[in-house]
Amino acid sequence: MAEWPRWVRGSAFGAALLVLVLLLALVGGVIAVRRPLPQVDGTIRVPGLNDTVEVLRDSHGIPQVYADNSSDLFYAQGFVQAQDRFFEMDFRRHVTAGRISELLGKQTVETDMYIRTMGWRRVADREYDLLSPATRSYLDAYSDGVNAYLAGKSATQLSTEYTVLGLGGLDYKPEKWTPVDSLAWLKAMAWDLRGNMDEEVERTRLSLGRTPEQVDELYPRYPYDRHAPIVPTPDGERRGAAPRPAFGQAALTALEAVRRGVDAIPDLMGHGDGIGSNSWVVSGDHTVSGKPLLANDPHLEASMPGIWYQMGLHCTTVSADCPFDVSGFTFSGLPGVVIGHNRDIAWGMTNLDPDVSDLYLEKVSGKTYLYDGKQVPLSERDEVIRIAGGGSKLITVRSTRHGPLLSDVSAELSSVGANAKVPAGSPDRGNGYAVALAWTALTPRPTADALFGFDAATNWSEFREAARSFAVPSQNLVYADTAGNIGYQAPGVVPIRKGNRDGDYPAAGWLPQNDWSGRYVPFDSLPNVLNPAEGFIVTANQAVTGPDYRWHLTDSFDQGYRSQRIRDLLAADIEDGKRLDVADMAQLQLDTRNPIAPVLVPYLMRQLMTSEYYSEGQRLLVDWDYTQPADSAAAAYFNAVWSNLLRLTFHDQLPESLWPDGGHRWIAVVGNLLRQPNSQWWDDATTESVVEDRDLILSEAMRDARDELTRRISVSPTKWTWGHLHGLHLDNQSLGQSDIGLVRALFNRGPYDVGGGSSIVDATSWNAAIGYDVDSAPSMRMVVDLDDLERSRWINLTGESGHIFSGHYRDQTPLWVDGKTLPWPFARDEVTKATDDRLVLEPSEDG
Repeated sequence: MAEWPRWVRGSAFGAALLVLVLLLALVGGVIAVRRPLPQVDGTIRVPGLNDTVEVLRDSHGIPQVYADNSSDLFYAQGFVQAQDRFFEMDFRRHVTAGRISELLGKQTVETDMYIRTMGWRRVADREYDLLSPATRSYLDAYSDGVNAYLAGKSATQLSTEYTVLGLGGLDYKPEKWTPVDSLAWLKAMAWDLRGNMDEEVERTRLSLGRTPEQVDELYPRYPYDRHAPIVPTPDGERRGAAPRPAFGQAALTALEAVRRGVDAIPDLMGHGDGIGSNSWVVSGDHTVSGKPLLANDPHLEASMPGIWYQMGLHCTTVSADCPFDVSGFTFSGLPGVVIGHNRDIAWGMTNLDPDVSDLYLEKVSGKTYLYDGKQVPLSERDEVIRIAGGGSKLITVRSTRHGPLLSDVSAELSSVGANAKVPAGSPDRGNGYAVALAWTALTPRPTADALFGFDAATNWSEFREAARSFAVPSQNLVYADTAGNIGYQAPGVVPIRKGNRDGDYPAAGWLPQNDWSGRYVPFDSLPNVLNPAEGFIVTANQAVTGPDYRWHLTDSFDQGYRSQRIRDLLAADIEDGKRLDVADMAQLQLDTRNPIAPVLVPYLMRQLMTSEYYSEGQRLLVDWDYTQPADSAAAAYFNAVWSNLLRLTFHDQLPESLWPDGGHRWIAVVGNLLRQPNSQWWDDATTESVVEDRDLILSEAMRDARDELTRRISVSPTKWTWGHLHGLHLDNQSLGQSDIGLVRALFNRGPYDVGGGSSIVDATSWNAAIGYDVDSAPSMRMVVDLDDLERSRWINLTGESGHIFSGHYRDQTPLWVDGKTLPWPFARDEVTKATDDRLVLEPSEDG
């Protein structure tokens, strides 16, 4: 997540928060703590229900809702989610509406300006009218349920966060929930999973002073010969290489300022190389039961509370009017189930990551911009940002035909250089360039229809038909059903660009040939497969098809280390004749083999260490199996070597914002460079009298790693563990960012020592440019058995509740850390057996 500004500063506010902490500790939460915890048993009468609804919660607080009609079902879902996580819902809607400053003050105004400029909520508002009448009715009912819970309650009765904010001077009453609040969350999802926009800026920045070949060394092409794509390549004509635009310093300044600005937008789901997922499905030909098994674990930002909310939604009698009997993972604030299973099918998702956004350099003059040799009027609208504590800020949002001008937000662009080096035939440079964003998510589309379509689908045809509406963020959809079918579908709105442009670099907006064509890859041409001959399908963000696929999806796929590891392990079991079960799938999710280790370790073992002290670290690698459990000393040493190797090789030649994070792209980069012992990348640019080569850098990295672990842990390698370095911190996205340690301690949890790592199946990713702590992780894990749904398993990273003193705030975390899962009851009898609390919602007499 982009780090929030340190907004809880100042002696008065800080003192007030310290007083709150002391009160909570001394009073034991009698008022401020227990007050927000919801009623989970007994009966509550609420207005707007048609009939009685039951909410059955198990020992981990996971609710299963039973209703006689769809309206009551989604009403109850809204009520229950507001009980458990309303502050999270409210915080998210403030972010997606560009209204965070109303809660947190002037320090977040720039963030609000960027989101208002893109207009997330404005787009969501227009999407509501595009949805089917049924979807609109579900959203309306959900909103009514949220508002029924809010009715008559003060903010401090809803969540402890409001109590803390109130001590800081915030006078706040939550507004009623609306369907658009739910739809706007889809924009946050799409933003965090938006594709290669950051890489456009990075490539442009690197292109100054470097040849295209040198830039390409840092962006390796996908290794199709070693890592299989998801599906075979359909017939088509392979695209040629796209031209590389040549922009100068003024253009780069504009782009870099935009990059820094959008980095301030909070990543509610996470962003970067560690964000991805694993999902695979195995046909009944290779399972114990003879029916498919489906596994999924999305890799998202580690946060508190966790991103997902587990839930079951059950029509007491399934019919055309009430077609839902579904259970799985959803988001607080969004009705329906996003990933899971119903009585007939199961589905999982991983990010497809297509290139659905482009940055355009625009030549703006006053209220016009240049396009096709003519000055065209800018589109303008005013936005007012209100600020906690009083005051407001008026901004004017300007847009070109390509999209909103993100560069208008940044004060740094007021003096963009007038000496830009630009392509031949470019317009007079004047005072520089503006930057516009073209992004498919800024065009209203009925993505929400797809979610309810998935929930109610009974077969492959219905599932695919629902997927037609899934516009953004585009996902790899993995499918299985109780009839024995397995399948894959790539959905989404993917633009077709004019000519041979591939979207890897920003484009000159004044040239019509750089526009999108106005057409999108046809849904029926998007990759899909049903019942492949090999009997399994693996998606882990790797290339979707081979290089000869007709349409351009992206050149920024994950390099495929996780996907190929999963494929190799499944293929080996199948070749051995082993039949797989739920336990096998769950165990595969915990695989910790490091993909760069078998490549790098042989080079490390050739290095001559100069003393016994340094040799002790090297000897840990002699019998290492390349796995990274939390208690591994060898993994601790290897990852310290890896971190220092990246630092020594690249920090001297790259700007700090482009330092390697050590993820899949950098594994491929280093793997290639190891075969080039005299590459210029090995040379330390700060040592003029020495030209370093590969082995000098490797030896130095090993010595530095030994010294680092001695400082961090112990002089004795027997006391080193990977988990000691690789801590999982679960931080609250709002008050968990406070400068006051006691406040952070109230809302945050951890660290937990964990295994795994970047580009590993157990994907607890870390950023080598920052440290070893986990920055994204499997946000949930699930395995569905299509033969007997009661044998399915699931686990959440944290817990169901967003209340810091609830027993369900983080009760699943210890199980998750230990690699365990929970039973997943689905049939009514099994749910009843697992029930700890029964809440009945009844229609009130007046409503």
